[in-house]
Amino acid sequence: MDLLDRYLQAIGKHLPWQRKADILAELRANLEAQLEEREEKLGRPLTNAEVEAWLKELGSPFQMASRYLPQQSLIGPALFPTYWYVLRLVFVWAVAIYALVNAVLLGINGVTAPAVVDALLRIPAVIFTAAAWVTLVFAALEFATHRYPRQCAPLLASTVQWEPDGLPGLDEPDTAVGHAPSYARAVAEFIFGVLLLAWLLLLPSHPYLLMGPGVYYLGSLPYRLAPVWMQFYWAVVALNVVQTGWNLINLLTGAWQGPRRLQHLATKALAFVPLGLLLAVPDHLLFVLKNPAADEGRLASTLYTVNEGLHTALMVVLLICIVQFVWGIIRSLRAVTRRSVEAQ
Repeated sequence: MDLLDRYLQAIGKHLPWQRKADILAELRANLEAQLEEREEKLGRPLTNAEVEAWLKELGSPFQMASRYLPQQSLIGPALFPTYWYVLRLVFVWAVAIYALVNAVLLGINGVTAPAVVDALLRIPAVIFTAAAWVTLVFAALEFATHRYPRQCAPLLASTVQWEPDGLPGLDEPDTAVGHAPSYARAVAEFIFGVLLLAWLLLLPSHPYLLMGPGVYYLGSLPYRLAPVWMQFYWAVVALNVVQTGWNLINLLTGAWQGPRRLQHLATKALAFVPLGLLLAVPDHLLFVLKNPAADEGRLASTLYTVNEGLHTALMVVLLICIVQFVWGIIRSLRAVTRRSVEAQ
């Protein structure tokens, strides 16, 4: 049955890949047996509406998958899929930002073997810190779900805004992002957005969160960030406010269940704003001297090399973003065209 196959496919997206095939095979056998038993009692095949009602009784794909996940002492099985998704996402961003910051510091100070080794040795601490914050947030959520189960029922069961007829088609990815929509992913995107926004707002008063011990070293250098970086910072904050607000609206309205091609394209388009601010700065002055009168003659050449190198790197990033944006438009147009042809 198509609806049952779609239900099992949606469950599979929340299962660990090592046991996914075995769990789905066992679950399919159990559900097909339940379905046959219901049909035998009625003496006829179930209608599509009756199958939908039965699947709603079973629970959403997210809730069903959580029953097959290992028990966690700190993070329960209902929250664990979202926790694991957010944790991996935070790992990637934390390491990427850390690598970018250290690349800038190495460019200013010069690449030496001890500096590179020191930067590599601090990566585990960065990952551990990120994991600790994410775990702390989800542990608080786990405590809240046990202390206030009624108020947190939508978070635990994810049955709100879920309807069996809203399941994605078989092997039908979300063409905008390459994955079928899921409640776990929608919740993870929102939680990660809130964490990222909180982290961004803490940076001006706690730059250590971005640079680590390097912030003290940077303070001793004769260079400082140009004023354009503050404009860049607030543009990034505004972009994250828009994205997080959009994700919250998706959760409240159920829009996470459908394709969000326009939203993804709009977000990518807005990302050009902070990048454009850095590229448009006159004479590519992304770093300036703290004391130009004393250091102009001695450090002007080094400062020029650093600014030009960073500007070139930003141009490469801009080119990559443009290619991704154009490719996203092409994929969206192809998806619309395909659906139009199928509808005919």
